[in-house]
Amino acid sequence: MKFLAALLLVSASLLAKADENEWRPPFITTPPEVVERMLELAGTRADDLVVDLGSGDGRIVIAAARKYGARGLGIELDGKLVRRSRENAEAASVADKVRFVEGDVLVADLSQATVVTVYLLPALMGQLQARFIDELAPGTRIVSHAFGMAGWAPDRSETVKLTERHPGQGDESTLHLWIVPANVRGLWRAPGMQLRIEQNYQQIDVQGATRARLSGREISWDGFRGRVEGNRIVGELGGRRIELNR
Repeated sequence: MKFLAALLLVSASLLAKADENEWRPPFITTPPEVVERMLELAGTRADDLVVDLGSGDGRIVIAAARKYGARGLGIELDGKLVRRSRENAEAASVADKVRFVEGDVLVADLSQATVVTVYLLPALMGQLQARFIDELAPGTRIVSHAFGMAGWAPDRSETVKLTERHPGQGDESTLHLWIVPANVRGLWRAPGMQLRIEQNYQQIDVQGATRARLSGREISWDGFRGRVEGNRIVGELGGRRIELNR
């Protein structure tokens, strides 16, 4: 926690000088144990496209390609780090699976990602939050190192204890996982059935139900289990197929 406070203090000091000099977030590498756990927490698979925002030396997408066979895209503002990432990918024999581009994560196209990894300061996380909801497909997994998002509770959080202190990092890291939820807010109808769903990210309240859960496109309440397909929810209740339309 001391590390996070110090990092936030340094970033605030740098931002105060932004009018005089171009400000860029500090580059602090992610410990190997944290890289591994971020990818595990995301449930990374061979069919994933892992997009790392602020990819640094490329270690996360390179690890995703080496261990899981996933495709990877690293987006990094610093051209020197982009070149280093490409060299690291060549050395790891995964250059055919990963790509690194010099660019701004705030305007980059994220829409094809199935896993997003991020180690960025809260101000940048706040600017990205709406894009995550609006542009990423439901079910996309987002894993953040250290920082959360205002008002959007993680689906899961955990602390990783490091085997040794990492430069600029300390001896532990906090990770957060979010699964982008489908948009289910509104009035839904089926023959002989009508219900309203209220929604705050993945937290939902289904009219008349005592328990309700949403994870990506998967939705359930009481005895119903279904899947969200755009403006349809298709599932089963008591062995009977039900299709609700909005």
